Amino acid sequence: MSVINDLVTDNRVNRTCLTLIESGYDVVLIGRRLPDSLPLPTWPFVAKRMNLFFTNGPLFYFFFMCRLFFKLLFQKAELIYANDLDTLLPSYLASRIKGVPIIYDSHELFTEVPELQHSRLKKKAWLAIESQIVPKLKNCITVNDSIARIFYLKYKVPFKVVKNIAAPLPEFVPKSRENLKLPIDKKIILLQGAGINIDRGAEELVQAMQWIDDAFLLIIGGGDAWAHLLKMIQTFGLSEKIRMIEKMPKSELMHYTFNADLGLSIDKNSNMNYYNSLPNKIFDYLHAGVPILASRLPEIEQIITNYRVGTFIENHEPKHIASKVNEILGSAELLIYKKNTLKVCQELNWNIEKNKLIAVIKETEVQI
Repeated sequence: MSVINDLVTDNRVNRTCLTLIESGYDVVLIGRRLPDSLPLPTWPFVAKRMNLFFTNGPLFYFFFMCRLFFKLLFQKAELIYANDLDTLLPSYLASRIKGVPIIYDSHELFTEVPELQHSRLKKKAWLAIESQIVPKLKNCITVNDSIARIFYLKYKVPFKVVKNIAAPLPEFVPKSRENLKLPIDKKIILLQGAGINIDRGAEELVQAMQWIDDAFLLIIGGGDAWAHLLKMIQTFGLSEKIRMIEKMPKSELMHYTFNADLGLSIDKNSNMNYYNSLPNKIFDYLHAGVPILASRLPEIEQIITNYRVGTFIENHEPKHIASKVNEILGSAELLIYKKNTLKVCQELNWNIEKNKLIAVIKETEVQI
């Protein structure tokens, strides 16, 4: 199993490793070490982090792929599992040389991420890898129906959908607001995620806090916009109304999630990847009983509308975001949305998604 991140905060990959163990595999998970990597938890599988001199850019990807290829080549394996396009090339080459099957799990439309839209050369390079390998694959997974349809239209390859829904936390008792040093006399607004990057709406949300009444904003995670958000909080004098907390393991994060009154997912429709996304935090919020304020992106809108668990912003003007937050926090519908999250937990949960993943694993075993 390979992934390009530092392993600790990628809960989808962690759940997949545990599902492979349930299916009878010994699992070796390979990622990389970052300067701010959290300590590895105690897991029932082997986790290896690669130290790389470069942390981004073409040289980083070149050395990452080379090192991953040789690790996979000399690692005993009956199955290779690649997470996202940046691990696919070394995984595919190793699987061909070793004569073992490969599962490809695409967590997003990688070639449509905003970081590639201003570099035709980079986008062309990643598209070349994708277009050369994906049509040859038999076992493909992605996170929602929209992305699965796009891949099928492009490559005529069926992608099974395994939604990015968190596993239940057995006997989880959230800490109190007092223990978390959160205000007890204000509503808590939460924006969480490891990828709080450009066009995620975080900058406008920070500005909006100037006009949001009797509420406290928590931003938990990390991303490209992090340093800029910290500066904005100081510039607008909002340090009493906003707290930013860097990424933490899921088991710690959910204490904060359960204490929130409103969860936000306000990505902009600025690229195909964001437009077709279904972020992990949507299910984290709902499984914690937290209503959602979101931008109108199709996969998110379908869940919020079908289950009536939140409402939407119509644009990203800070004053509009503020008015919607004030409206929902002061509305009697907030309790209705919260009650409706119980149905989501029953119908959209990891036990259902795990069975879909197990089915793909069993199909793959026929090829071994």
